[in-house]
Amino acid sequence: MRLLHTSDWHLGRSFHGVGMLDAQRAFIAQLVDFVREQSVDVVLIAGDVYDRALPGLDVVKLLDEALVGITGAGAQVVLTSGNHDSAIRLGFASRLLERGGVHLRTRVEELDSPVLFSLGEEGPRVVGAAEDPGGHAGRDHSGPDHPGPDHPGALLAVYGIPYLEPRLVAGKLEAAAHHFDVTRAAVERIRADLSARRGATSVHAVVLAHTFASGGITSDSERELSIGGLGAVPLDLFEGFAYTALGHLHGRQELAPNVRYSGSPLAYSFSESKHRKGAWLLDVGPDGLAGVTEVLWQAPRELAVLRGRLAELLESPELSWAESAYCQVTLTDRVRPPQAMEQLRTRFPDTLVLGFEPEGGAEKGKISYSSRVAGAQDDLGVCCGFLDHVRGRPAGDQETAALREALEAVRLEGAEL
Repeated sequence: MRLLHTSDWHLGRSFHGVGMLDAQRAFIAQLVDFVREQSVDVVLIAGDVYDRALPGLDVVKLLDEALVGITGAGAQVVLTSGNHDSAIRLGFASRLLERGGVHLRTRVEELDSPVLFSLGEEGPRVVGAAEDPGGHAGRDHSGPDHPGPDHPGALLAVYGIPYLEPRLVAGKLEAAAHHFDVTRAAVERIRADLSARRGATSVHAVVLAHTFASGGITSDSERELSIGGLGAVPLDLFEGFAYTALGHLHGRQELAPNVRYSGSPLAYSFSESKHRKGAWLLDVGPDGLAGVTEVLWQAPRELAVLRGRLAELLESPELSWAESAYCQVTLTDRVRPPQAMEQLRTRFPDTLVLGFEPEGGAEKGKISYSSRVAGAQDDLGVCCGFLDHVRGRPAGDQETAALREALEAVRLEGAEL
């Protein structure tokens, strides 16, 4: 059986003011093709499907197209909600969608209700309630090595832990309102359900969790989870599961052989410029996890993080690759160049972020603004000093003349009063 671990689609997100819907549509097309070509049985989405709790109509339509495409390619979908999603809205019509192969796990009450798949020789298939050895129907005490006549043999149980806001779920989970405590309580419910099922047949567990696990590397595009008493959870919390499919962090990373973040399919900040976006392909058999393979997505645009003097950036032949990239530029000129953004965009038209860190700026910064004001001889000196302070470049002749004219107009208006 093959499962594709993805997360953090953030449908509807923009990148520094640039809409990403077309790029997200292109990613979904890649994913659907991969599902079809690689005979993927289940696509896992570990939270943050949307970027907002109230997504736009075009964004909702895109998710609809994605789910239709994935199921049409022959795969089931198991999906949890993240901290960017509205769990209630995302979980709407979950029982109806399940009939079409889309399994939503967005509620605390569903923590110990896994999606069950048979791992028998006839091929993977969803196990219905009548065949569920963890339920009342068809259950006996023949043990995992000797399943009864109604048991489908080895099973894969896919559990979903949505984003757990401690203050909202602590009561339901009978736990303290801290991220570790509510996550531990959720995992304990899963372990209890898994233990009961293993009394009837062999069951391997895959757990989706939208959380910040210890050892994960963050990026600038993730919403901080430590606000409100949240923090990292230890890896040993997920011991004993065949695989834990994590969501929240946008860099694809391996915390343990069977505990991984898939990362976001697209870069959502320049801090992700070095990321290789992709997913993890799991192979699971009757004996458990057989292998995990790296999957890479083709990026629609490269990201360039450039630094240097304006003239060097505009002339360097080594930067030709960045001319078609989204660019973040930091200029180091001692004097801030006039119309810097306009000049940069003559070569790098998609420069989205511009910063200034002038060489020798640390020494110059030691002169406080109050010191500049104290040293000014008149009002014009105060205004020109302000310009120099905030932009790192003295006022030009035309600017000085304009300031002098404005100050004179103010003086005359005051005199008339």
